Amino acid sequence: MGAKIDLRMKSVPPSVVQPLRTSLKIWYDQWGRDLPWRQTLDPYAIWISEIMLQQTQVKTVIPYYQRWLKRFPTLEVLAAADQQQVLKLWQGLGYYARARNLHRAAQIIVTEWGGRFPDTLDAVLQLPGVGKTTAGGILSAAFDQPVPILDGNVKRVLARLTALSVPPKRALLHLWLVSEQVLDPEYPRGFNQALMDLGATICLPKQPSCDRCPWSEFCQAYLLNLQTKLPMSEPRSPLPHKQIGVAVIWNDQGQVLIDRRPQKGLLGGLWEFPGGKVEAGETIPDCIAREIKEELGIEIEVGDHLITVDHAYTHFKVTLTVHHCRHLVGEPQPIACDEVRWVTLDDIEMYPFPSANQQIIDALRHQTPQ
Repeated sequence: MGAKIDLRMKSVPPSVVQPLRTSLKIWYDQWGRDLPWRQTLDPYAIWISEIMLQQTQVKTVIPYYQRWLKRFPTLEVLAAADQQQVLKLWQGLGYYARARNLHRAAQIIVTEWGGRFPDTLDAVLQLPGVGKTTAGGILSAAFDQPVPILDGNVKRVLARLTALSVPPKRALLHLWLVSEQVLDPEYPRGFNQALMDLGATICLPKQPSCDRCPWSEFCQAYLLNLQTKLPMSEPRSPLPHKQIGVAVIWNDQGQVLIDRRPQKGLLGGLWEFPGGKVEAGETIPDCIAREIKEELGIEIEVGDHLITVDHAYTHFKVTLTVHHCRHLVGEPQPIACDEVRWVTLDDIEMYPFPSANQQIIDALRHQTPQ
């Protein structure tokens, strides 16, 4: 089925390739965005920007990027840092596996490449957290190599350019071939940046500015008046919604108990307030008491409600219902986590927490346990 679909897909006519390259360069010279990572050829800094920009908007990334390079100005400094420092600086940017992969990749580059960022596609693709698009972005921007890219913006541009008749997810090979076909081998650094800017500022998802697009005369979607209907999208199922009971456990010294999540999986290596999923027919207080017994091996008294936090991740939503709790019996054990620790509210800012847990911390600063 996939092969038959691919055979019907439209490529870019060879006679149009050079006009596409020329018109995009002229447009980019005038309208390209002035972004901080475009002011450097340092592959380390460009790599950091490419990882941060995965599934994250430019305006969100810029302050994180600037703080990151101030704190970790070189590969060697990042490689030598403690993972908790790395995660703390990343806090709030989301998709924390990116930060863990950056840290691990920096250590690999220092150990295996003498601190010199690799400059071949095969080598860059071996780094944790680096896929084809990220590798293409790094190699073209840092080394001016003609390596194609295919991020979300570029998929949309190329799907419209060729009037793609299926959702992009079902035509990735075709889109990669188109990206490679139109890439300017004499100007790869600027071309790839321009292609991303075209998607980010002109070829927008819902209201593309076709009247300002340098490719409108070549764009099959525009010529067929399909630009608002393409790219096609896959039907989406409703996101699962999980109910979570969360405990803020106090001891007699006025400290609260936090635990560090396992390295693998969502939010790995971050700290959180302990708790777990509410089972069918279970009350929130019963859930909290059960989870704390199973995960930490202690008895608690579940007290007053503190806050309810709704948070959405990429593939599911959660509602955290948080209660003050009092430690009764037992020494906390890291049964289902990597580490447990009693901390004061003054010290809690030292630890990297997910965004949803940060709301719990803010609530604690305005309330006291009952």
